[in-house]
Amino acid sequence: MSISAADVKKLRDLTGAGMMDCKKALTEANGDMDEAVEYLRKKGQKVSDQRADREAKQGVIVTHIGENGKKAVALELNCETDFVARNEEFQENAAVFAKLAFDHNVTDSAALRELEYDGNSVSKQLETLIGKIGEKIDVSKISLMETTGQIISYIHPGSQLAVLVDFDGELSDEEVGKDVAMQIAAMSPIATRRDEVDSSTLDKEREIAKEQLINEGKPEHIAEKAAEGKLRRFFEERVLLEQKFVKDGSISVAEYLKQKNAPTVRTFQRLQLGEN
Repeated sequence: MSISAADVKKLRDLTGAGMMDCKKALTEANGDMDEAVEYLRKKGQKVSDQRADREAKQGVIVTHIGENGKKAVALELNCETDFVARNEEFQENAAVFAKLAFDHNVTDSAALRELEYDGNSVSKQLETLIGKIGEKIDVSKISLMETTGQIISYIHPGSQLAVLVDFDGELSDEEVGKDVAMQIAAMSPIATRRDEVDSSTLDKEREIAKEQLINEGKPEHIAEKAAEGKLRRFFEERVLLEQKFVKDGSISVAEYLKQKNAPTVRTFQRLQLGEN
């Protein structure tokens, strides 16, 4: 039967699939629009099953933050190639999924898949996207943050690294918040304060420093004391508020915030593409 251009366009608007795929789907469905939509969904499911064992290590990280800065979500959407990660539709879907996670307080991909989006579940939307693009696509991480203070978000150019920072109060100058978020992106601290560092991590650092000093010829009792000094250096390198501020190495991040009369950092989340 003859398939009209208007029907092809309508199916494309409904599904986002390519023109040729839409025409083929309508042909297979004898012009029935609902059956054509189902045809495209099944095609996506078939591609998804075929590529289930593929590695999806590329992708983007996006954030969605509420207007009052009290709540935010960061989400990682993965694909197989960097080419697809740069695709506008792929990035638009990532933003939609982040907004859904934000609206429904979702923190894992399984729960996200069950949510309704544009008349379909997110799971079906993913299948359609997979069928259209031809790569494995999946949500791997969702990070939700809420506060009584203010959250600042930062996405590093390339959308492969994102930071959410929870400040213990509202900022009079959001650029100060951006500075701290960029500090976290660049310097990758493991904690906000030293008392948050896991004791096993400290024991390991202490032992490494002690062994190094003994190998340099220091007596064991002296090495033990000197190891504590090296541990202070560890805090300066890995604890956010004690790190040297990247824009002015003469002060720490805590001192920078004090100079700016800004609230301190309560906590932060740093998401990097492909990292657990």
